[in-house]
Amino acid sequence: MKVLFVVPGWPSSNLWGQIRFKFPPLSVVTLASATPDDMEVSILDENIEKIDLDTEADLVGITVMTPQAPRAYQIADEFRKRGKKVVLGGFHVSHLPEEALNHADAVVIGEADRIWKEVIKDFQGLRLKKIYKDDAPVSLSEIKVPRRDLIKGKGYLFTNTIQTTRGCPFRCEFCSVSSFFGRSYRTRPVPLVMEELAGLRQESVFLFLVDDNLVGNRPNAKALFQEMAFLKFKWASHAPLDLANDEELLRLASRSGCLAFFVGFESLTHENLSLMGKKTNIGVSPEEAVKRFHDQGIGILASFILGYDHDTPDTFKKILDFCDRTRVDGGLFPVLTPYPGTSLRERLRREGRILTNQWDLYDMEHVTFVPRGMSPEKLQEGFEWLNSSFLSWGSMLRRLFKIHRSLQIFGPMNVGFRNAWKRKGNLL
Repeated sequence: MKVLFVVPGWPSSNLWGQIRFKFPPLSVVTLASATPDDMEVSILDENIEKIDLDTEADLVGITVMTPQAPRAYQIADEFRKRGKKVVLGGFHVSHLPEEALNHADAVVIGEADRIWKEVIKDFQGLRLKKIYKDDAPVSLSEIKVPRRDLIKGKGYLFTNTIQTTRGCPFRCEFCSVSSFFGRSYRTRPVPLVMEELAGLRQESVFLFLVDDNLVGNRPNAKALFQEMAFLKFKWASHAPLDLANDEELLRLASRSGCLAFFVGFESLTHENLSLMGKKTNIGVSPEEAVKRFHDQGIGILASFILGYDHDTPDTFKKILDFCDRTRVDGGLFPVLTPYPGTSLRERLRREGRILTNQWDLYDMEHVTFVPRGMSPEKLQEGFEWLNSSFLSWGSMLRRLFKIHRSLQIFGPMNVGFRNAWKRKGNLL
């Protein structure tokens, strides 16, 4: 029996569709390891290769994020026309299973790691159900080592990605992670993580931990960083802004080889932080936080959400000035997007502020709701201006002209984002 996993591509009109450095779809690679050993498994990622709709496969699994839903449904429909059975899963499908069933033989709601074998068994027995859903969160001690052999030589920047935790202990209203995993936060046993990391160290010195909040359990993170120090990785991950207040843990992260953290600043306005439920940022000085990360040799990829209720047309310039002044190493400036399943979407729906359900516009680059502090057009213009200004040579030189060990990551990253933005035709 042949099982094919498919990752739909980002459109070329999107920044992520233009980025040349690609990372492997760890969720799919991990699910491949949960497939019975007697199955022949393959992975097709449209972001780096063309999908052959006539490829031999008995069962096709497609992962679906909201902005890729239209393309995912198109791919699913084409496979079904060719007599293939199709199973859809992922964040979008988990919140809109009835919509997805218009394009699939079955859908998986939530985590698929444990229930995937039941899907396979039912398919083999010709009794495939419409909906599959695990009754409880998956213990991360059950997760097998991902099938990285399936993606070697496919053109990814590198394949050294790993997940050590799942979920986030907080509940920000805009966040799909919280709505997908609930408020659960689970850690993978450190010995299992270290065993996998020892193998990855033979492949590359660089490592990306894909955890949405690596330090949600501080004692676990401390133990992990202490063990990782012996492997001498150069690594990056995600962490909250208030990690800057934990001097010991920040120092351990640095000594273990951390070069960069993605940090959700989200807003410079206290009222916005309160509205979105970003409690960890309230009471933390953004300027002081950047300094503390930098003092430990850790660069910051700062994220600011554009379009919250207390944002105005002045917000974009204030964010750019902050980034230039504090010499933030990298930045992402997504448009606020009301994803299905989030508290934000429900709030905006109640207020009559949702403009469209055209899912391919839910890519964090298009305005899909009515802002309070400006028109949709002004928000779109501000998004374009801020991104192109941040990626100008002047801003890049002001922020990156310094001796800092994280430059080996953020130098190529800024140039890569600049080139992608330029290919989109939006660079000032």
